[in-house]
Amino acid sequence: MKRILLQIIAAAATLHAAAQTETPTYLNPGATVEERVQDALSRMTLHEKVQILHAQSKFSSAGVPRLGIRQLNMADGPHGVREEIEWNSWSPARWTNDSCVAFPSLTCLAATWNRDLATLYGDAVSEEFAYRGKDIMLGPGTTIARMPLNGRAFEYMGEDPFLAGELASGYIRAAQANGVACCLKHFALNNQEVGRMTVNVNVDERALREIYLPAFEKCVKKGGLWTIMGSYNKWLNAHCCHNDSLLNGILKREWGFDGAVVSDWGGTHDTWQAATGGLDLEMGTGTDGKTTDKSLGYNTYYLADAFEKLVREGKVPMSTLDDKAARVLRTIFRTAMNPKKAVGSMCSEAHYEACSRIGEEGVVLLRNKGSMLPIDADRYGRILVVGDNAVRNMSEGGGSSELKTRMDISPLEGLRAVYGDKVDFARGYYAGRALYAKADKLDPDSLAALRNEALEKARQADLIIFIGGMNKNGYEDCENSDRKSYDLSYGQNELIEALAAVQKNIVVVTYGGNAYATPWLDKVKALLHCWYLGSMSGQTLADVLSGKVNPSGKLPVTFAREQSDYPCFRYGAEGYPGVDGQVYYKEGIYVGYRWFDTKGVEPQFPFGFGLSYTTFKYGRPRLSADSMDAGGKITLTVDVTNTGSRKGKETVQLYIGDEEASVDRPDKELKGFEKVELEPGQTKTVRFDITAEMLSFWSDKTHGWTAEPGRFKAYVCASQTDVRGTAGFSLH
Repeated sequence: MKRILLQIIAAAATLHAAAQTETPTYLNPGATVEERVQDALSRMTLHEKVQILHAQSKFSSAGVPRLGIRQLNMADGPHGVREEIEWNSWSPARWTNDSCVAFPSLTCLAATWNRDLATLYGDAVSEEFAYRGKDIMLGPGTTIARMPLNGRAFEYMGEDPFLAGELASGYIRAAQANGVACCLKHFALNNQEVGRMTVNVNVDERALREIYLPAFEKCVKKGGLWTIMGSYNKWLNAHCCHNDSLLNGILKREWGFDGAVVSDWGGTHDTWQAATGGLDLEMGTGTDGKTTDKSLGYNTYYLADAFEKLVREGKVPMSTLDDKAARVLRTIFRTAMNPKKAVGSMCSEAHYEACSRIGEEGVVLLRNKGSMLPIDADRYGRILVVGDNAVRNMSEGGGSSELKTRMDISPLEGLRAVYGDKVDFARGYYAGRALYAKADKLDPDSLAALRNEALEKARQADLIIFIGGMNKNGYEDCENSDRKSYDLSYGQNELIEALAAVQKNIVVVTYGGNAYATPWLDKVKALLHCWYLGSMSGQTLADVLSGKVNPSGKLPVTFAREQSDYPCFRYGAEGYPGVDGQVYYKEGIYVGYRWFDTKGVEPQFPFGFGLSYTTFKYGRPRLSADSMDAGGKITLTVDVTNTGSRKGKETVQLYIGDEEASVDRPDKELKGFEKVELEPGQTKTVRFDITAEMLSFWSDKTHGWTAEPGRFKAYVCASQTDVRGTAGFSLH
């Protein structure tokens, strides 16, 4: 018996050893990703290759069970991992263990102007995706803020492609280091939600290349992006989810992108275009991207049975199928079957700390008359907090980025934790529940009662903190709808005016992902814009208002005085939202601050602006040389000193202007930034390397980037309009 047992063990050991030597390359974690891809591809049937190119549920795509190749699991981001959704509907699965940390909005990250925080953000949020078993995070977004009404602007990183690209690429590198693919959104030109499924964007080649594509390109080349999401809209009258010029021409051939193009949910419209137009992974067909469900099977997708038939009939070459399958396999081996993928964690202390750090540096102090802030509790006996956003959970709503959180500290809770019983509250106005588009309003008498209560309490208060702005309801900051007006909604402008007439000590705090009108600005002492601060919102706000944290955020968008000051509105309906399904970007390269600066339109608050509780003095910029050739560089250095009494952080911004251009160019454009922390009296030297690439523009004649010899000027700035020093140099 013993001899038989030994023989069995020996035989098993022999079989195990043979299996080890015969392990397919695609299952060998020690092989390169490309070796695994090619080996798996050689073993798959035609049908199996097609099966991995489309959804098998709302948020997953199939693997190859016969070969042990795993499926891809996806979830919405980019501010946190979305609650679990049922297999084949938009309904919540009602899990009890899928609550997450809500991280600050990407506009808030952009307002930090801090590359280190972008890395921290990507690392922390991807750990939550990894823990939930997700392979692809649907985010971040780098769509440029062309106009201030875009309902999804809070998911993006502002109006400048350099700033957006620098921060997004760091976020992506950190997230993907944990084995979670980022799916960069929305490629490309998804600058409005009105007509998003059908509108065709007419934009000139130069504007496309200088404004709308550079952040995406940087994420591909510098961020090492693994997946990218096509947008709903059209360009060149072809949907961007299967747009040959955009996806095959620019993304894959020109930029060398080796990952997978994923459709937005409901963004695929035709089998032939999907087959030939660069789409690799089709998701959500049969929906409107948000609210309706697929009633037929997933084999009816455009990249399913109909595509397989084209390949079998020889109408689409096998090489096209193999390329798509290879890109999806590459994603699988980088994520779901990556032996180094992070285990991750959810709702950890470190993640809440990351949420706080990002939020603290993203808050922008826009006005502080008479050093009203920080608020010294000893100066005021009664503090009245007014506003719907003081008690609203701002992680709810917004569309696909809505989050189910374990904890959300409201602004009112945060302020009461610091100022205690001194704090009273009156809602003042009601914005309704977080609904997608349905109306949820109180009757006029109830609204009048809320307003009257706030005004009555204001008469007894020593200080008013108004907490309003936008929210994530439909027609506010929400997917599938744009704001209807540049003004704040729900009668907030009138309420602020009325409160200011009663009490001169009034601080306005706003949340939201967009710029807005401030007709009451001269009547309030201070204005603080917070974007969306995530789970730690209330504590972050209280820390800034009380002075525990010195604000250091800078605007990633321009705040205009009026809606009509933005260039897109100067061209009527053709400029926005479009006419007969066509929208025209007639402002060309003059988007955001490029328009305001070059055309002489004075903003309310310029791009890059943000105050501090301390002050900073800039020294004279110094150049390492006064000229360079096309292959060289010049180094600019500038000393920055904290001249105030508090420790603080300052973002030094480098803009460059071309003084001898043969084409029309903006007066100056952002080409560098560095954020430094300084103790009172401390001086640090900030350094920028200037290269010819930073001086180039897109030439319509050569269809490429050109840096012309001539004179240039470097502007060292505290904001786009606050020039602290200049230095001239030549390119020869």
